[in-house]
Amino acid sequence: MSALPHLDPVIHAAARLKVTATLAALAPGDRVSFSRLQKLLDMTAGNLSTHLRKLEDAGYVTVDKTHTGRTPVTYIRLSPAGRRALEDYTAALHLLLSPDLGGEPGIRGTEPAGAPSEEDRRRRRR
Repeated sequence: MSALPHLDPVIHAAARLKVTATLAALAPGDRVSFSRLQKLLDMTAGNLSTHLRKLEDAGYVTVDKTHTGRTPVTYIRLSPAGRRALEDYTAALHLLLSPDLGGEPGIRGTEPAGAPSEEDRRRRRR
């Protein structure tokens, strides 16, 4: 049996997964303001800042601070590395959730409680 796929711990946290998935919905290179992202995700400024810092430290997002007139504005964009990391994460998640783990026999105990086993399903087909 092969090893289970690796889920990137930087993206795996629920809040960071929401941030990354939201940014991935933008066209590559597009950006969103911090305040808009905060409203979209319904997160506090402090919580969003903390998660953005972790994503920025991993190289998954780019944070640009600028001014519009005299008002400071922060823009966030998903970096190419972040887009790739999310693609790898979703591929690993699909593989982890697939019934045969990429061709290997299924893992016992991963089905919901009370679900018929593979053996039970084979008996019913006969």
